[in-house]
Amino acid sequence: MDFKLKGEMKPKGDQPQAIEKLVRGLNQGMEKQTLLGVTGSGKTFTIANVIDRVQKPTLVISHNKTLAAQLCNEFREFFPDNAVEYFVSYYDYYQPETYMAHTDTYIEKEAQINEEIDRLRHACTQALMTRKDVIIVCSVSCIYGLGSPDEYKKVMHIFKKGDNISRQTVARKLIDLQFERTTEDLIMGKFRLRGQVLEIMPVSQKVIYRMEISDKIDSIELIDPIRRNVLEEVDEISLFSAKHYVINDETKKEALAGIRKELEERLKFFEREGKLLEHERLKRKTNYDLEMIENIGYCQGIENYSRHFDGRKIGQPPFTLIDYFKAADPDFLTVIDESHVTIPQIGGMYFGDKSRKKSLIDYGFRLESAYDNRPLQYSEFEDLTKRMIYVSATPKEEELSKSEQIVEQIVRPTGLIDPEVIIRPITPKEGDSQIDDLIKRIEAQVAIKERTLVTTLTKRMAEDLTDYLEKKKIKVKYLHSDIKTLERIDTITELRRGNIDVIVGVNLLREGLDIPEVSLVAVLDADKEGFLRNETSLIQTIGRAARNVNGRVVLYADNITKSIEKAISETDRRRAIQLEYNKKNGITPKTIEKSIKNILEQFGLTSKQLKSKKRNEKILEIDLKGDNRPIREILKDKKLKMKEAADKLEFELAAILRDEIDQLEKELKKK
Repeated sequence: MDFKLKGEMKPKGDQPQAIEKLVRGLNQGMEKQTLLGVTGSGKTFTIANVIDRVQKPTLVISHNKTLAAQLCNEFREFFPDNAVEYFVSYYDYYQPETYMAHTDTYIEKEAQINEEIDRLRHACTQALMTRKDVIIVCSVSCIYGLGSPDEYKKVMHIFKKGDNISRQTVARKLIDLQFERTTEDLIMGKFRLRGQVLEIMPVSQKVIYRMEISDKIDSIELIDPIRRNVLEEVDEISLFSAKHYVINDETKKEALAGIRKELEERLKFFEREGKLLEHERLKRKTNYDLEMIENIGYCQGIENYSRHFDGRKIGQPPFTLIDYFKAADPDFLTVIDESHVTIPQIGGMYFGDKSRKKSLIDYGFRLESAYDNRPLQYSEFEDLTKRMIYVSATPKEEELSKSEQIVEQIVRPTGLIDPEVIIRPITPKEGDSQIDDLIKRIEAQVAIKERTLVTTLTKRMAEDLTDYLEKKKIKVKYLHSDIKTLERIDTITELRRGNIDVIVGVNLLREGLDIPEVSLVAVLDADKEGFLRNETSLIQTIGRAARNVNGRVVLYADNITKSIEKAISETDRRRAIQLEYNKKNGITPKTIEKSIKNILEQFGLTSKQLKSKKRNEKILEIDLKGDNRPIREILKDKKLKMKEAADKLEFELAAILRDEIDQLEKELKKK
């Protein structure tokens, strides 16, 4: 099936020329290009048009799970009939195996897997194995080990209506695919056999496959796991392995032999070095792991032996999601979203992992092959991803120097121009200080019913400024890294609705804020050079006011730093291009109109302010009272809402609903 871009939206502003240049570059064989698109210029829509034109499987990498989810939902709207999937780390909680030599402290690996995200990861790999019209939006998880795509595809089994096969044979094939048999409720990766009816829940879909088997497969039905109604009858189903790591018996024997040989050599090394403690520690741990793998096929930390199971040579990179793309189409396209942040993140993963592993290996907790259970090095990542588009409003030298073409998307479809930048002193000899001046500007904003964002240097400053503004009768809240995701969502919705007029934060860039009601952005202490006051951050922060026709940015600074100078120079350059385009085409800019939705309310959740020792701590409380329906009916409704939340990639909300379902199920058991 081909990609088919849907919707009434048409390319406007700089989008048409950007699309043409990027597509031409790809057709001419350019390996790397940069889309320099200002905030609010519709970069995602431009990339969607490029995908529609080149018709290639596309990997979109984002530096942040939440932003990846937003991107995924946007692409799903553009391509409703194609496979648009989401691939991020499936850990709700992850404590890596660590040894701290200076305190002689060993910490075992501890992890909690999110089953919903695991399902979506399987949906990604299965889509790549079965079709070409695939877009996968992912985090840097795509550079971590995943198992061989060849082995994964080999074990796929197709069950067809009319196949002459017994129930026992089907069950054995499912076990070979690493499904587990159960007599209880079905969950992903398990199957249940009752008489002639065999029910399976695959790991990639929230659906039950029901097969009636006599001496052959008489029927195959798709069942809704919650309502239990028949969705459709089908002639065949394809089942992949329930795990990404697929190991056959022959490979297993070879791998165990390889691990034993490596263990023998490493023990000899410790003997020669006189390291008796490390010798004994490694001998015990590895032999225990080998015994576990032989008897039950698994051990804690089995991924540390992945080189042996994959048949890789020392130092050879692991199989990753990118290898699944190469198996689908070697000519696939890679898009790096917010490349100025994402590329350094990709580049830093390998070294952090190696540093942690070194201590474990040196002190006898792991064999040296554990080094090869790792993320890709940046050079390996580049070798695997030949056709790449960097997307950023502020690309760095890394992207610009490697790009064969830099495509600018400066003009917005709405005609909005970059905001005016005003510089005010922090501590003037006469007149108002930065705080006094800020308060006057906020009061003027309140009078015209427009919102304000204020960035400070530290969390403490954000909290103190919020206190001070509250005393001045200004409706304000702060956001920083200590504030939970659900409360951040709530606070942003309150700002958009006008329940509050100001948000104070440290790094408001991390919120992925898209608030057209904001017409003033104030940067306190803008001349304090650092991560949040460098050229890139200042340009990104200035862009927060670019969705409103009255957008203005105030930089409070006693000195004009090089970062401020460059940020203003680039903003002025963009403003000149935008103004000239509007004048030439007779465009009058308009503030972006965007509906206000509270996704908490959408799923029947409310935030309540409860007593707490911590200042301003909000706790999400779920109200279970006032509903007179039977508990079973409420449960069914909550499960549907949880499924809807997960489908929309709102995993925090899905987790809250899951906790509520657990409470209701406990109540049901009491009765």
